[in-house]
Amino acid sequence: MKIRNWMAAFALLPALAMAQQMTAEQRKAEFDKLEWHTGPRAENIAGKATLKTPNDKVQFLDEKNSRRFLELTGNLPEDGNFIVLDNENGWWADFTFDPSGYVKEGEKIDPDALLKTLKENDGPANEERKRLGLGELHTEGWYVPPHYDEKTKQLEWGLKLRSEQGISLNYTIRLLGRTGVMSATLVSSPETLDADVASFRKTLQGYDFNDGEKYSEFKAGDHVAEFGLAALVTGGAAAIATKKGFWAAAALFFAKMWKLIAIGGIAVLAGLKSLFKKKETSN
Repeated sequence: MKIRNWMAAFALLPALAMAQQMTAEQRKAEFDKLEWHTGPRAENIAGKATLKTPNDKVQFLDEKNSRRFLELTGNLPEDGNFIVLDNENGWWADFTFDPSGYVKEGEKIDPDALLKTLKENDGPANEERKRLGLGELHTEGWYVPPHYDEKTKQLEWGLKLRSEQGISLNYTIRLLGRTGVMSATLVSSPETLDADVASFRKTLQGYDFNDGEKYSEFKAGDHVAEFGLAALVTGGAAAIATKKGFWAAAALFFAKMWKLIAIGGIAVLAGLKSLFKKKETSN
């Protein structure tokens, strides 16, 4: 990892500490300052895809505002994230694009082996989370084992994570494209996951890669990823980094890979719909 990236990561520590010390009222005020895009409207995701939000219950944040959202919810704030919030049901999801290339199909997926790999990375990942001022996250097990749909070109799974706040669930869908993979991670709780996944799927019906970025548009000469489907579950490029010895880069990736529900735990997630104002914004 380049030194400037480490410096940028450590520069986040004061901001993360301040976010964790906010009262509920202060955090609500900061959430209200975000420039929410209220649906229905077409939203650009990383210049690679478009999400058509279905109604005024679903809101969207651009890259700049998504960074602040992650900070306020106790997650590592970074560029390249796009947040979608359902303020009626109380779930949120994070979209990121990995330009790693075209991922080939056909690889066998072994859920038990993948879970073992994820648990083995808890230790180094939590060391990095500690350095960044974040609480520990521990892999508990599958809620839904990873499985791939050849028709939709989607790999998905649900993972149980344990933190000081309790159990969080990250339901991840990897959408394969021509030049890379879009990751859509739903952040939910055990009590509401099934309903949240159903609602999230309805929202994803409005998602599509842009022309020229679709998986079916692959051409000879396009860059092919160094890894297959299984590695998408265990970190993609980070999995390759560990094999090559880049442990620092891989540890930082795993430290930020999963998302907490919110500061304060499940109760905050359940109250999200009362925390956010609907704001009409222009493109």
